[in-house]
Amino acid sequence: MRVVLLQDIENLGKKYEIKNVANGYARNFLIPNNMVKLADKQVLIWLETQKEIEKNQITKELKETQELATMIDGQEVIIAVKVGEEEQLFESITVQKISEKLKELGFAVEKNQIKLAEPIKELGEFPIKIHFKHNLETEIRVIIINEKND
Repeated sequence: MRVVLLQDIENLGKKYEIKNVANGYARNFLIPNNMVKLADKQVLIWLETQKEIEKNQITKELKETQELATMIDGQEVIIAVKVGEEEQLFESITVQKISEKLKELGFAVEKNQIKLAEPIKELGEFPIKIHFKHNLETEIRVIIINEKND
């Protein structure tokens, strides 16, 4: 039986692929669980439309991501923190704090996109890489300063 996959199915195929499967497998498992549609003319037309819609969404998303990456590239993010007498930080600067600061500046960057080997624990400038979808990468500079120096 020829079917169109509506989602990725392990050991069978990827979303929107057309596959031949056993009749019993399709009728008893795949169709009742809304994992496939029978590959008739109407569904094949629907499939082409869905592929076009998805392609347009990916193109739009790529363009938006490129614009964000261009805007954020080279930005300096200044984070003021409380510092002790020997210039030790009272708190570590984590991806969470960097993400929050970027959002304050108007950049929608999630903490899982920020690549930081370990939390920052001293004053100074630090280059930080940000990874976006579609294999786009940019770098910002995080500057940690003493809160009193504001």
